[in-house]
Parts: sequence; structure tokens; C-alpha cells
Amino acid sequence: MTSTATPAPAVTPSVRAATGARLRSDPTFQAYWLMRIGFTIVPILFGADKFAHVMVNWDKYLAPDVQRWLSPFDTVHQSMFAVGAIEIVAGLVVLLLPRIGGYVVALWLAGIVVNLAMIGGYWDIMMRDVALFLLALTFTRLASAFPAGAVSDRLLSRTRRAQHS
Repeated sequence: MTSTATPAPAVTPSVRAATGARLRSDPTFQAYWLMRIGFTIVPILFGADKFAHVMVNWDKYLAPDVQRWLSPFDTVHQSMFAVGAIEIVAGLVVLLLPRIGGYVVALWLAGIVVNLAMIGGYWDIMMRDVALFLLALTFTRLASAFPAGAVSDRLLSRTRRAQHS
């Protein structure tokens, strides 16, 4: 069966102007973009810092039981490299596929909450991450209401076309 590809709509100056006007006037659209930027930048920065340890020594935030049960690596430090890579990927997924990326970040934050509860003593950080988990779910709901952009729309349309072929 032959299928014809429908190109993603071009981002024209009029589309940019309409988006800019909406950003200035629609509080819901503003909230969506603020969360999309935040859930892109923060995981990428925290993920990169797992390699550099500039902000904090991240090794202390991995529960010993999690290291023993789930990590294929010998040391917590090595495990944190994998954690950093996952966080960078999560941030990129939010950027490119926000409707999926919000769920990825929410799931990751749920794992962080469980990990911190297992360690104990970091209850303030754990509760902050519970709030971020809820915010990531909220972002996912908002993302379903707004067009994601040319890159993610093209990826999703290709997936849909492949399923119908």
C-alpha cells in the first residue's frame, strides 16, 4: 500500500507572529512554555552536573539498596554517570516531544522520591520532588492542549503513518 507523506506545516512569519501574540496574552500558553523550558533545562543541567559535581556531590543521594538492587555498576559514582545521561535524555525528550517528555520526567521524579525515602534524612528535598512530580504531570496535561512544534509533530505524524500503512 502506498502512502503519501504530508509535510509538517511550515513555520511562517504569520505563524510566529500568532505564537508571539499568544505568548503575550494567554496565561495558559505562557504556563505551558515556562514549564517546557524548565523541564528541558533543569534535567539537562542536573544531568550534566552528575559528571562534573559542580553543584553538589550527587553520589550521596543514591540509596545503598538502589545501588545494590538496580545498578549494573560497581560504584555509586559510576551509577551517577548513568543517572546523568538519563536526565539529559529526559530533558531532550521534553524539548522535542513534550507530550511524552512530561511523563518521562514525572516517572523519573517518582523514582527519585522513592530513592530519597529509602535513604531518609532528605525529606525536604523529597517533598520538593513530590511537588515537581505533580508539576510534571500538570505540564503533560498542558502539552496535550498545545501544538508541540515542527520537530515533534513530524515525528508523531511519521509514527501514525507507519501504524496505518
